[in-house]
Amino acid sequence: MTRLLKLTLGSLFAASLMFSQVHAASDCEAKAVSKDGKPLAGAAKASSIKKCEADTKAAAPSGCAEKAIDKNGKPLAGAAKNSFMKKCETDAKGGK
Repeated sequence: MTRLLKLTLGSLFAASLMFSQVHAASDCEAKAVSKDGKPLAGAAKASSIKKCEADTKAAAPSGCAEKAIDKNGKPLAGAAKNSFMKKCETDAKGGK
């Protein structure tokens, strides 16, 4: 019985991950429009979708973006933010 429950929960988890990736991709595709509101095509569309997916992935709930503040409570910017984000994400993944 517990084996069946574990299998069912694992399948539901995998399905939810697939759905979230498909949903994010379709959101990015819907956002791939030019300044005048016309849908993008070709390389411009691919570039827009790639940037959108990278932004979506960066905004994932790792908690690093919320922690990127200086000692005065202001958000980090530029090289300081990039360095902090890289270290934070590496630590979150369990790397060194």
